[in-house]
Amino acid sequence: MSISVDLLEVVENRLCENGVCHVELLPAINDEHGGVIVELKEYMDSDTFATLLRASMLKWKQQGKRGVWIKLPIGLAHLVETVVKEGFWYHHAEPSYLMLVYWIPKTPNTIPANATHRVAVGSIIFNDKREVLTVQEKSGRFHGAGLWKIPTGVVDEGEDIFTAAEREVKEETGIDTEFVEVLGFRQSHKIFFGKSDLLFLCMLRPLSFDIETQELEIEAAQWMPFEEYAAQPSGQKNELFRYVNQVCLAKLHRDYGGFSPQPTISTFCDCAQPTYLYLNNKDLDKSRIPIVCLTNADNKWEHRSE
Repeated sequence: MSISVDLLEVVENRLCENGVCHVELLPAINDEHGGVIVELKEYMDSDTFATLLRASMLKWKQQGKRGVWIKLPIGLAHLVETVVKEGFWYHHAEPSYLMLVYWIPKTPNTIPANATHRVAVGSIIFNDKREVLTVQEKSGRFHGAGLWKIPTGVVDEGEDIFTAAEREVKEETGIDTEFVEVLGFRQSHKIFFGKSDLLFLCMLRPLSFDIETQELEIEAAQWMPFEEYAAQPSGQKNELFRYVNQVCLAKLHRDYGGFSPQPTISTFCDCAQPTYLYLNNKDLDKSRIPIVCLTNADNKWEHRSE
């Protein structure tokens, strides 16, 4: 889009009343990176919106703004064409809105990309008989293959990994569990509509043992002897499954330490809830040493141990 002083004059002329010209702008707030965010809530016809958008863009350019974000609720979908014609492009969409962006300066665009990964969990649960909780799915790539697999699922928005693991097991099998640790994770690419995928392999402790299979997604579920589970053809042919089986064996023999969630309070966000750092607490406790900090007392730096 080419914004010029002539355009500003046109916009000003259209907004003159009683000989006094007022240039109206779209409602916007500044973001933390030198740009602006426009979140429209009230109805606006396309012509009025186009006029305000052009005046706003010119003003933001004069102010040295960088990225412009326009959040259109689904009720204002009729404005999408107008925004796109002014040079904006889609950034992301949610069920209730579409976000479009524009980069004003003639410099490389530094607007961050939309979310690049989908996060999923896979849960390993053993009972005291060395049996692992397994399921067969009604759909997906493993449907009809006769494969018994561990419960898996996608982490919901705003959901912690450990909560998702417990939830998915409960939904698919009816088994109550307690999260223990993350044993590892797998990253793969071009999985879900071109997005990458992070699968966290989790260990959980069973709190109940009677299976209630979810009818919608799960064909069958059972406690399966680990040796039988690991001997499945897919477990022999698939390298990923072989590694998972090796981790399970190491964990059964207590030769493998995973990562458990440590709640922390972050100073980098206004979150009311704690954030979680996943770490190897067992090895950390063994190697714990005093933390040496630098403090500034009366403008003199000194060491202090915690």
